[in-house]
Amino acid sequence: MAEINEMTIEEAFKALDEILEDLDSDQNGLEETFAKYQKGLEVVKLLKNKIDGIEKKLIVLESENGEENV
Repeated sequence: MAEINEMTIEEAFKALDEILEDLDSDQNGLEETFAKYQKGLEVVKLLKNKIDGIEKKLIVLESENGEENV
């Protein structure tokens, strides 16, 4: 798995899905569960930032093309 900050959106969604499946398995100790949860939060933060960035680019492109809203 790539470093979190270097993940594409697709890689981040896949990593998040893997983390959620692993957390659902109930075969982790408390410390391991917490570490995976924390990593999941980092991936969610990355996804939010990337999606926000794309949304801002779309707004700029739309405004450059004379359209008001996405």
